[in-house]
Amino acid sequence: MLSKLKPKTEFSKNILTLMTGTTIAQAIPLAVSPILTRLYTPEDFGLFALFIALTSVFVSFASGRYELAVMLPVDDKESINILALGLLITTALSTSLLLFITLFHDIILSLVNNIEIGVWLYFIPLIVLFTGLYNLLTYFNNRQKCYQDLARATIIKSLVLVAVQLGIGFVKTGATGLISGQILSSFFANMKLFKNILNNRSLLHSISKKEMLAMAKRYKDFPLYQAPHALLNTFSSNIPVYLFSSFVNATVVGFYALSTRIVFAPLMIIAGASAKVYNQKVTQLYNEGGDAYGLSIQLLQSLLKKICFPFVLLILFAPDIFALLFGDSWREAGLYTQILSPWLFMVFFVTTISFIPSLMNMQKKALLLEVIYSILRLLAITTGLFFHDVLLALALFSATGFMMLSYNMWWMLTSIKKGL
Repeated sequence: MLSKLKPKTEFSKNILTLMTGTTIAQAIPLAVSPILTRLYTPEDFGLFALFIALTSVFVSFASGRYELAVMLPVDDKESINILALGLLITTALSTSLLLFITLFHDIILSLVNNIEIGVWLYFIPLIVLFTGLYNLLTYFNNRQKCYQDLARATIIKSLVLVAVQLGIGFVKTGATGLISGQILSSFFANMKLFKNILNNRSLLHSISKKEMLAMAKRYKDFPLYQAPHALLNTFSSNIPVYLFSSFVNATVVGFYALSTRIVFAPLMIIAGASAKVYNQKVTQLYNEGGDAYGLSIQLLQSLLKKICFPFVLLILFAPDIFALLFGDSWREAGLYTQILSPWLFMVFFVTTISFIPSLMNMQKKALLLEVIYSILRLLAITTGLFFHDVLLALALFSATGFMMLSYNMWWMLTSIKKGL
C-alpha cells in the first residue's frame, strides 16, 4: 500500500524532496505567526513590509538577472563563470547602493513617509548582497540537482528567521526583530549552499575574466530585458506598500503585508518547489525536442487540484480565520485577503511556469507586457486612493492582476506548444 504512494518518476521525487524541505521551512514561520502578531503591532509589520519592498526592488536585478542563465549552458564551467559574473555585479550594485543611501538618506525618508525606517536603510545594501548571492547559488545547486541541499538551506533560513524574530520580539519592541531575522537568515542559508561550490576546486579554477566576458555577451538579453522586467514586476507588485505608506499609514501597510504573507507562504511551498524542478526538466525537454508543453499542462493541472479547496475557504471565511488565528485586531487583514484572492490565485500558476520566456528567448515581449501591467496596477491603486478608499484600491489591483496574469499564462503556454 505504501509503495503506491511513493513518487514513481524522478521528476516527482525531486519535487517531493524540495516540497518536503520547503514545507517544513514555510510551516515554521506560519506556526509562530499567531505569536508574532501578538509580539509585533500592525505598524511594526508595516515597517517590515516597507523594508522588504524597498530591498526587493534592488534584489530583483541585483545580478543583472544572470542567475536565470546559470541553468542554460551545457558545460558546468560556463555555468560557474555566469555565477561569478552575477556575484561581481551584485557586489558592485550593493556598494553603489550604500553610497546612494548615504548621500540621499533624508530625501528617501521623506518619500516613504516613515521616519522609523531611517537606520534600517543602511542595511538594505547588505541584504541585497545576501539575497542576490542566494538566488545565484539556488540556481546553480538546482542545475547540479542538489535538491536535498536546497531543501536543507530553506529549512536553515526559516529556523534562523523565526529564532531571531521571536528572541528579539520578547525583549524589544518595534520591528528590530522582524528585520534582523531577515538579514541573518539569508546569511546562514548562503553558507549551506556555498559548500557545493567550494568542494569543487577544479570548477572554481575554471573561472576567468575572459570566460565571464564571453558569458556576459552570450546572455546579454538577461540584463537588457529580464532585469528591467524583474524591476518593473517587483516595483508594481509592491505598489500598494509604497503608496499606502506614503498616503495612508503604516497600519494599513501592516494589514496588507500580513494578508499577502500568510497566503503566499503556503502557495510558494508548492509553486516554488515545482518551479525549481520544472525549470530543470523543461530545459532538458525543450533542448531535446521533447514535449515541453505536455509537461507544463500536466503540472498546472496537478497544481489546480491541490489549491482549489483552500482558495474557496479563503474567499468565504478569510476575515474569521485571521481573527481566530492572529487576534481580532487583524480581522481587516483577512478582508484584504478575500479581495486579493483572484490575483494571488493567478500569481501561483504563472510563477510556476515563469521560466518559459527565458527558455525561449522571449524577453522582449515579456518586458513589454510587464510595462503594461505596471501601468495598469499603478492606475488601479491611485484610483482607489483618489476616492480615499483602500478596499476599492485593492479590488482594482486584484482584478487587474488576475486579467494580466491570465493573458501571460495563455501566451507562455501557446508559445511553448508551438515551439517558437
